[in-house]
Amino acid sequence: MTTRDQFVGEARTWLDTPWQHQGRLKGLACDCVGLVLETARALGLIDFDFTNYERRPDGVSLREHCNRLMHPIPVAEAGPADVLLFAWNNSPVHLAIVTGPETIIHAFAINRRVIEHRIDERWRAQIAAAYHIAGVE
Repeated sequence: MTTRDQFVGEARTWLDTPWQHQGRLKGLACDCVGLVLETARALGLIDFDFTNYERRPDGVSLREHCNRLMHPIPVAEAGPADVLLFAWNNSPVHLAIVTGPETIIHAFAINRRVIEHRIDERWRAQIAAAYHIAGVE
């Protein structure tokens, strides 16, 4: 088993990694999907990848991948190490890892890197779903 603290700690080792679509290399390049997948892979929780998505992923297919690969949970129950799916213009297209009661870490194209910050009301309004990764306790 992996603890929530271990998962968040591994995700934080990716801070400041430059954003790049479908990137999967710590310190060199990653996107929001890559951050989630590679954090889980580093801890031995997964052994797969998926790269069949456009620069702005189709919300339907990203949600389908999330529903298939993780366990949906109520948004209100999301805690550290859980994954949030965000919707821009009502289309779920972005992933972030919860790091604390009011914080997330994610590879964000606008900031051009992996960042960690507080979830303000603007961000909170965009949450479309929450997920738990099997093997994290």
